[in-house]
Amino acid sequence: MTHRKTALAAAAALLLPLGLAACGDDKDDAAGGGDHKITVGIKFDQPGIGLKTPDGTYTGFDVDVATYVAQQLGHDPKDIVWKEAKSADRETLLQRGDVDFIAASYSITAARSEKVDFAGPYLLAHQDVLVRADDTSITQPSDLNSKKLCSVTGSTSAQNVKTKLAPQAQLQEYGGYSECLTGLENKVVDALTTDDSILAGYASQAQFKGKFKLGGFKMSNENYGIGVQKGSALKAQIDTALQKMVSDGSWDKAVQKNFGPANYKNEPAPQIGVVVR
Repeated sequence: MTHRKTALAAAAALLLPLGLAACGDDKDDAAGGGDHKITVGIKFDQPGIGLKTPDGTYTGFDVDVATYVAQQLGHDPKDIVWKEAKSADRETLLQRGDVDFIAASYSITAARSEKVDFAGPYLLAHQDVLVRADDTSITQPSDLNSKKLCSVTGSTSAQNVKTKLAPQAQLQEYGGYSECLTGLENKVVDALTTDDSILAGYASQAQFKGKFKLGGFKMSNENYGIGVQKGSALKAQIDTALQKMVSDGSWDKAVQKNFGPANYKNEPAPQIGVVVR
């Protein structure tokens, strides 16, 4: 009997540190869950919208909107963890819970709304073209007929122009918008097409100042929303934050800061919950 009690006591002694360690882990997990970090998906490669700079900082309209929203949700800007949200990955990132919300030139569509919820919209953009500043030959979409039109591989923007507005346009597909801009600057192509907000962001870069202009054609309506998980309570909270951003003037300041150098004629701030078709 004495031998058995001794053995049990020894076993308990061995297990005790493990039990304490387990309790310690639970405490650490709880502390980790109680921190103020928030993970936000943005574009890393769209100047004026969402750009990761060489020094590791983040700039752009979506970055400013996301930062404002995060602050309204109770998070300090230094507690934001930025995660790249490529177009093809956005729904997956939200569904897996890899991000808390996404602000990444994310147009609200019926198909996307079946998979995720959207707060906003917070910007009404339009498909447009970017041309050289001294080009007077393209004043309407039909002028793109016989012109070399550039967009990125797989883009629906260029196809929209070619099938609906200028069927004789010579479509040139490049790997990225930066390549299209270089081609436009060097007169290899005549126009670049995508959302006007994205075009304005590129044209606002210092090295391109005064070299390009927007056509102002408004060939489609692109309602940018902030994506959240389906059924998330964040949707209502973000809507409230966006309304405040507009009312206190922060929205206008962000537009001018990021798009102003390109003379981007933005639409007024959209009404929350109203998607313009």
